[in-house]
Amino acid sequence: MELYTNLRQGEKGAWLSIATYLILSSVKLTIGYIGTSEALKADGLNNTTDIIASIAVLIGLRIAQRPPDSNHQYGHLRAETVASLVASFIMLIVGLQVLIASLQGLWEPSGTTPSLLTAFVAIGSAAVMYVVYRYNLALAKKIRSAAVKAAAYDNRSDALVSIGTAIGIFGAIFGFPIIDTLTALVVAFLIIKTAVEIFWEAVQSLTDAFDIDEVETLSVLIRNVSGVIELLDFKGRAHGNMYFIDVTVTVDPYLNVFESHRITEEIEHTIMRENRFCQVLVHIEPHIEELPPTSKSQSPTI
Repeated sequence: MELYTNLRQGEKGAWLSIATYLILSSVKLTIGYIGTSEALKADGLNNTTDIIASIAVLIGLRIAQRPPDSNHQYGHLRAETVASLVASFIMLIVGLQVLIASLQGLWEPSGTTPSLLTAFVAIGSAAVMYVVYRYNLALAKKIRSAAVKAAAYDNRSDALVSIGTAIGIFGAIFGFPIIDTLTALVVAFLIIKTAVEIFWEAVQSLTDAFDIDEVETLSVLIRNVSGVIELLDFKGRAHGNMYFIDVTVTVDPYLNVFESHRITEEIEHTIMRENRFCQVLVHIEPHIEELPPTSKSQSPTI
């Protein structure tokens, strides 16, 4: 099945992120310690959380590839969503740790000036993460993977964090050491913000939330299908990267079974042209026009 093939291809993006974060976090933490830069160390710690998050995504992609079984008749596609939820908690904990350390730095500043090398490391890291972001974004579009797309946006945010880190370090070098600590605070808030966003998206998916804009788009397409008189009900939910959609429509009550079945197939094909990774269940009901109410004052016809 193409969906499972795409999940296997998505592992490439996860592995690339893991390898990149592993190298960059080691370099940043080492140079940040040697060059006495709190901001660079915070950025490196941020990358360590990204390693854990990427591993969680990788595990989720692996589990999601398992076929349906007796206990999981819809498959295991939500495994990557659960992995994202776990990763968000890990990121939140580390973000709070960086925040606490930064606040302590405000009250007890070290008074040291970071070396110029730390700024160049931050700039180089931003460039590397931007390249990884472009690769993962292209991969996500190719395989239509929401998980890899989220990883790509995480790569982009890390590139922006590194740029901010470099700005803070340059400020400290030019006589404003407090900027370095303040930048570490900004990094902490960015980690927490990303964690909350990932958490919210995972919760929305696990609680069967469905995009309102997607509902409107698909509803218009269904109403335009030949033979559909009225769309009575539309329900949708995401199961990993798969959509499960249930619709109820009315048709001409005098159609035979074959003609009604043709309409259901046309609805399914219409929705799957919009998103091929979905399963559609169509319920047909006869369309019955309501008769106008009879006036009580009207005399019966004899």
